[in-house]
Amino acid sequence: MSESFPEARADMFCVLPPQGESRPWLLNSPHSGDDFPHDFLLRSQLPLQRLRRASDLFVDQLILPMQALGATVMLAHLPRSFLDLNREPLELDPRLISGILPAEANTRSLRVAGGLGTVPRVIGDQVEIYAGKITLAEALVRIEQHYVPYHLRLRDEMSALQARHGHVVLIDCHSMPSSNGPNPYRSMPDIVLGDRFGTSCAPDLTDAFEQLALNAGLSVERNQPYAGGYITEAYGRPSQNRHALQIEINRALYMDEATLTPHAGFAALAAALEAIFRALFASDRFARTEGAPFLAQAAE
Repeated sequence: MSESFPEARADMFCVLPPQGESRPWLLNSPHSGDDFPHDFLLRSQLPLQRLRRASDLFVDQLILPMQALGATVMLAHLPRSFLDLNREPLELDPRLISGILPAEANTRSLRVAGGLGTVPRVIGDQVEIYAGKITLAEALVRIEQHYVPYHLRLRDEMSALQARHGHVVLIDCHSMPSSNGPNPYRSMPDIVLGDRFGTSCAPDLTDAFEQLALNAGLSVERNQPYAGGYITEAYGRPSQNRHALQIEINRALYMDEATLTPHAGFAALAAALEAIFRALFASDRFARTEGAPFLAQAAE
């Protein structure tokens, strides 16, 4: 039987330029994609609605208003269950992918151990996506046609903003289940800020976001249980004036986790986030370059 590979797509992500005055901020949503390739749905043993639970649904809509405030907004359209953009390029799971894996593949990461590699084997509740294995060729096609272009563009956008402003701030935006974290019996906070324990961005940024969120009535934790994924770790270089902060938003704030639809709290959360980012963007601490405390080296 012939192998069916996903087609290359021009619409796998979009980059929305700032409206009005450009600011050195890039808001990225790598997991909110809800556009499922037909071949993938045929290959999966799970129904569409079950697969959608793995995505950070509606996070893209929550951050879209920041474009009008001067931020660049980057959104993935393909779903996380198909390809996880917040992983190393070759975090490959030998329990999913048949054949001899490339020597440079990372098969021993904790993410791969949990079935959540670059091409995921399971969705978050450890349900197998496929009835059997997929070929290495299929996995590499997904990475080459979709993962690589996304990260090249993300890198280019950050470099362009830094060239224009002297520094760049990447906010990597995600959502989390309200009570289904690593400890399923623990209620999650409203917001988790991940700065890789102070290494991916200047402390001023995490401090300011936390205080503004608290002022908005949101509960906040830092780095527990999410310290930031591959994107935060790979792109955050505070000593080079490249800052990356991951935010995880509790889904119960804005959506019905059973029906996967927004509820009445969506508008209130969207307004709170817009107010937070408006205040951050307006702060001199994050607009200046020379001598700004924000650009100090992150904590060791």
